[in-house]
Amino acid sequence: MGSLNGKVAIITGSGRGIGKALALLMAREGAKVIVNDLGSNVSGQGQDLKIADEVVNEIKEFGGEAVANYNSVADSQSAEKIVQTAIENFGKIDIVVNNAGILRDRMLFKMSEEEWDAVINVHLKGTFNMTRAAAPYFKEQKSGRYINFTSTSGLIGNIGQANYAAAKLGIVGLTKSTALDMNRYNVTANAVAPFAWSRMIGAIPTETEDQKKRVEKVKQMSPEHIAPLVAYLASDDASEITGQIFCVRGKEILLFSQPRPVRSAINHEGWTVETIGTQAMQSFKTSFTSLDVSADIFPYEPIV
Repeated sequence: MGSLNGKVAIITGSGRGIGKALALLMAREGAKVIVNDLGSNVSGQGQDLKIADEVVNEIKEFGGEAVANYNSVADSQSAEKIVQTAIENFGKIDIVVNNAGILRDRMLFKMSEEEWDAVINVHLKGTFNMTRAAAPYFKEQKSGRYINFTSTSGLIGNIGQANYAAAKLGIVGLTKSTALDMNRYNVTANAVAPFAWSRMIGAIPTETEDQKKRVEKVKQMSPEHIAPLVAYLASDDASEITGQIFCVRGKEILLFSQPRPVRSAINHEGWTVETIGTQAMQSFKTSFTSLDVSADIFPYEPIV
């Protein structure tokens, strides 16, 4: 008996990389899996149906149950079809893992509207579409699990990823709202920021020594490091864990803080432009958050 025995899980973007590792482990834990993947390249272009089919076949080879789906999460009607695939094949839906994603990295001053929209549509709108499509079923059965993928690119910051960072931090807000709205129905929603080698990480430029070192560190961390936490959050044992942000970096699991006030300044006479600068900002200065990128916060070698 696995921890997910009898559960039905949709895992978006599960044809390769992290998504595939999730699908394989969750199937081994007893879940019936909808392997959703367009089979597109890292920028979201093209389609290869055999990518999802191969994962389904691999699951069936070890005795698991799985069905492929090729719809796009970026379209609301397609998202509903993904959920319907679960209902039609397995009669219900218990778990939604929003993992699908693409990259269109570019410095902000060079980024096109199309590059912005493409990334926002897959990551942020796609997560909403899948959340919304499954919500009526979760609400009616008074149970369900959402596990959404965020990134330290949004939580901390990275250069050249304005679209990706905005989408990933937006997913954190969506996760918290989902947790609040669905809490009365015994539905949980949590976010996971993964460190693992994948096609998307492979698309990061390696033109400078710092970039090369960053990529070499990530190469040490496999998608299989991410899967156990996601499977746990999808299980009945995690019924009281909701609205949280986790991170997996090799064999290290981290719990992230969430925005809360850190300092306060009061002027009983009311603030002026001048006093804000001479009083409020001077008192806040020691608590300002530094302009870091992800590599600054995680400079140490991963435990693998």
